[in-house]
Parts: sequence; structure tokens; C-alpha cells
Amino acid sequence: MKLAKGLYKALIVSLAVAMLLGAAPFALAEGGGDPAETPGMLTMFSSLFMFIPLIAVFYFLIIRPESKRKKAAAKLRDDLIVSDEVTTVGGIVGKVVQIKDDKITIETSAERTRITVLRGAISSKGEKISD
Repeated sequence: MKLAKGLYKALIVSLAVAMLLGAAPFALAEGGGDPAETPGMLTMFSSLFMFIPLIAVFYFLIIRPESKRKKAAAKLRDDLIVSDEVTTVGGIVGKVVQIKDDKITIETSAERTRITVLRGAISSKGEKISD
């Protein structure tokens, strides 16, 4: 979310600078006449209006889905309980046997091999395993 706010601020500043710098050469080329008569202003605003849909598409196709994925992953990791089957980002599949703060201990095989991983290493959760 902070990244998106930073992108918005940077976009607004860059558009403002582009408007200021974009209008100056056109006004000088026309001899500094009436601003309403300069075709450069019309060109600048038409190009500005072309960026607005591009920004909307960028937001809905990239920023919004990514933030939804992050929220879903955080919720998945927070909702873990003992006896859940999980898969780590490294591909290790096992049953949760202990949860302590940011460390989760999983049992990976019939030989009862236990591995402790960080909570952030859990990528997906399966069905509850009954003993």
C-alpha cells in the first residue's frame, strides 16, 4: 500500500513537471500570445488524457492484484493451526506440529522428520490432517 501511494505521488509530480515543461516551448514558439490560442496546450492536454486510462489499466492489472495476493498470503500464514498440511516456498510438504511466533515446525515424513521454518516460508495450505 505504501508503494502504491509513493507511485501516485511520483506520478502526480512528474505529470505536473511535464505540464510545466511541455507548455513552455509551445508558448515560446508562438511568440507568447494568448494561451487559449496556443495549439500546444491542446496537444498537451490530449496527451495527458491518454495517460489517465493507461494509469487506470496499470493499477487494475498490476498494483491491485498484487496487493490482494499479499493480503491473502498474510491471512493464510496467520490462520495456520497445528495439524494443517502446508507447502513451503522450497517445495517441502508437511504437517504443522508446533507454532511459535514466527517459527513453524513441520513434520515431513512417516519417519517423523521435523523441520523448523519461518512463517514467511509457507506458500500454501492443504486440508486438515486427522490422526
